[in-house]
Amino acid sequence: MKVNLSSLDTCESSFTPLVVLELAQDVKEETKEWLKNRIVSKKEDGGAQLLFRPLLNKYEKETLENQNLYLVGASKITLLLGAEAIGLVKECNDNTMRAFTYGMRHNFKDFDDDNNDFLTMAECQFIIKHELENLRAREEKMIPGYPQAKLYPGKSLLRRLLTSGIVIQVFPLHDNEALKKLEDSWYTRFSLKYQPLDRIRGYFGETIALYFGFLEYFTVALIPMAVIGLPYYLFVWEDYDKYVIFASFNLIWSTVILEVWKRGCASMTYRWGTLVMKRQFEEPRPGFHGVLGINPVTGREEPLYPSYKRQLRIYLVSLPFVCLCLYFSLYVMMIYFDMEAWALSLHESSGSEWTSILLYVPSIIYAIVIEIMNRLYRYAAEFLTSWENHRLESAYQNHLILKVLVFNFLNCFASLFYIAFVLRDMKLLRQSLATLLITSQILNQIMESLLPYWLQKKHHVQVKRKVQALKADIDATLYEQVVLEKEMGTYLGTFDDYLELFLQFGYVSLFSCVYPLAAAFAVLNNFTEVNSDALKMCRVLKRPFSEPSANIGVWQLAFETMSVISVVTNCALIGMSPQVNALFPESKLDLILIVVAVEHALLALKFILAFAIPDKPRHIQMKLARLEFESLEALKRQRWH
Repeated sequence: MKVNLSSLDTCESSFTPLVVLELAQDVKEETKEWLKNRIVSKKEDGGAQLLFRPLLNKYEKETLENQNLYLVGASKITLLLGAEAIGLVKECNDNTMRAFTYGMRHNFKDFDDDNNDFLTMAECQFIIKHELENLRAREEKMIPGYPQAKLYPGKSLLRRLLTSGIVIQVFPLHDNEALKKLEDSWYTRFSLKYQPLDRIRGYFGETIALYFGFLEYFTVALIPMAVIGLPYYLFVWEDYDKYVIFASFNLIWSTVILEVWKRGCASMTYRWGTLVMKRQFEEPRPGFHGVLGINPVTGREEPLYPSYKRQLRIYLVSLPFVCLCLYFSLYVMMIYFDMEAWALSLHESSGSEWTSILLYVPSIIYAIVIEIMNRLYRYAAEFLTSWENHRLESAYQNHLILKVLVFNFLNCFASLFYIAFVLRDMKLLRQSLATLLITSQILNQIMESLLPYWLQKKHHVQVKRKVQALKADIDATLYEQVVLEKEMGTYLGTFDDYLELFLQFGYVSLFSCVYPLAAAFAVLNNFTEVNSDALKMCRVLKRPFSEPSANIGVWQLAFETMSVISVVTNCALIGMSPQVNALFPESKLDLILIVVAVEHALLALKFILAFAIPDKPRHIQMKLARLEFESLEALKRQRWH
């Protein structure tokens, strides 16, 4: 049965605020009134039919600041129909996962007309975001009061308001009670236990829950490497031929853990409903611009931009710029080696204790410089990728990830490759690898969580004092929460978090036969990383909108590529060891051929393992096949009727 939202009463004088909308301070009254009408109007009139009110009433506005903050919520019926519109998947009473429909709502597990817990708060906020983003221009040619902010039929109003600077930001509110419960079960009490991934998913959504799931899985998977690597480090330091077993185990391990992760990920996302969720048609990203035309797929009027112009920008500007940055990175690397040579000569000439400590200084300085260069390049890559004018957010993200991965890989690992294959100094390679790994981990912990948390605590105290000084006789709890959260930093997605794990995976796998202790340092770092990232999500940054995800996306391919490169580097390092070279005193050609043959055999083994281990467990495959069969049968019945 098709339910018409406009026929249902959704007017509520007071409601649970879920989302905050902040307007610029100088926004005109006619613009505010127009925006309010579009948000609360019925669907049939082009509105979102949401609940909307200012944070402050007229009396409070006279004494308090921040007058342009508005609260957005929705009635239960709006949220349920929104869940149907976005194709949200829920568990049925027969334990199958199906797309939610309002007409069949009583067939879904835990649904009750008197119960408001059927949808998680993250899902409710995602639905409100979807409704706001789908507010589209109809007959309006411009935003009222702003003739320069042009509109055309079908244009997303929220995106135009954001790009015009009329709306400053839209963000979901924290639920302090639910957040406290999540923190208590997650990170406030330090103990060696699995994370509450289902709770994290319920509060932050699938994308963030998948990141924390992968971080936990990767940390546990590193423990065997750390345990096996420790005795190798302690007892067979110089016997490179004995590292063959360790390196071979490492290479098989890196393949198996990535394949097993796919299976665990499929089980999780099936349980959460995102594995069977239908993909939404992707709208143009907010920054996309071009000449107005008709999209041949949707028939809607939208900006069109010739792909050849984008290709010209990529190949004539972006590519040369990336190459220039890579050259600069290599130039900085050569300065680092000059510093290493200077420190070594100083130590050899004096031989004192302080000069032996000085040997580590160039590596520490270089590690800090690498982090600074990575962050500066990230800003440049974001600007360039935005300037390339990609139509879809997915295309923008893929081009950005490619640029950043190439630079970070070269910037972080070029010096190690140079030491290993040009200088052939294994002692310096171990020293540089250890210093780069440990320094980068310490810097990341400080920059990502500890420093922002300290700044946030300071700001919290200032807000409390301000609220108490402004008005002592009103209950300013909600006001204080909104003002505090609006000043928090914005979470920019899981990109940096996955990048950090990707580089760590490189340090552990690329040169495992030279420095087997890398896995132990990675495990120690990741135990604290889980807690610092949890602290960052809960107390340092604004709550992000939930984003449905079925897997970790392009990062799976990035990790698999790194594991292939690690096969080549480890085989080459073992082939260069003195013990292996001593076995072939006459012919180096035989050695090279054997090393290449072993490398090819290990690569073949990797691909056989990847093929032999199914991406989805058998029971998940059966459930998905059953769903597909039922969908086809339902489609046949519709055709016959």
